[in-house]
Amino acid sequence: MKDSKIPFYMPSANECELFETAFRKGLPVMLKGPTGCGKTRFVAHMAARLGLTLTTVACHDDLTAADLTGRYLLKGGETQWVDGPLTGAVRNGGICYLDEVVEARKDVTVVLHPLTDDRRMLPLERTGELLEAPEDFMMVISYNPGYQNILKSLKPSTRQRFIGIHFDYPPAQQEVDIICQETGLDKARCVPLVNLARSIRNLKDLDLEEGASTRLLVYCATLIMAGVAPLEAAEATLIEPLSDDESAKEGLMEVVQATFG
Repeated sequence: MKDSKIPFYMPSANECELFETAFRKGLPVMLKGPTGCGKTRFVAHMAARLGLTLTTVACHDDLTAADLTGRYLLKGGETQWVDGPLTGAVRNGGICYLDEVVEARKDVTVVLHPLTDDRRMLPLERTGELLEAPEDFMMVISYNPGYQNILKSLKPSTRQRFIGIHFDYPPAQQEVDIICQETGLDKARCVPLVNLARSIRNLKDLDLEEGASTRLLVYCATLIMAGVAPLEAAEATLIEPLSDDESAKEGLMEVVQATFG
């Protein structure tokens, strides 16, 4: 019987066992893969499976090292130190997950270096503390290699501090099973959705940044289960989120119409 407290995740290979071994050995983990392929769900699943607190930080252009470690704030007329999410996780244990880490400023990765080698330490210059990570602390980052460029990439000196787990869209039958499990839509209606997504992913002439993700397929199936017509559901979940270009959207609509008629 499935534990309802553990978020649903369907493994594609040995990623669960590899992640658990990394945790037991105190190794940091780097997840690489396209948007919406299950990286964040995987981390939530593993945190629950291992009984660990999960602290998730959605990285963005303005995220600084101080946002992660903490800062002095004025409270009640007094200046007090307030831990950031990374410092809190190091003090208390659990998984600290930096989602799309390449979006953050460069000083963020520098802060991670002493935590992701044999030292497993977090220096807090502002407070003079040197925190040692407990045994149940784990550092996890993720990013999408497809978005990498000269301005947004992980340096080799950072990448080589992590073990890497590659993610991709699941095999067709597994993707059908995932959508069915997530939404309750019967498999017979999930199959065309997966076939549609694979057609979109193989399009070369529409200049899409990414193909239709498993997440978007779940959204589409959810709308269909709620009574939305498949063509309308596909337009809302598999066309509009993928492009703003009118000619590209027309090309996508042709593929959708060929699938649903």
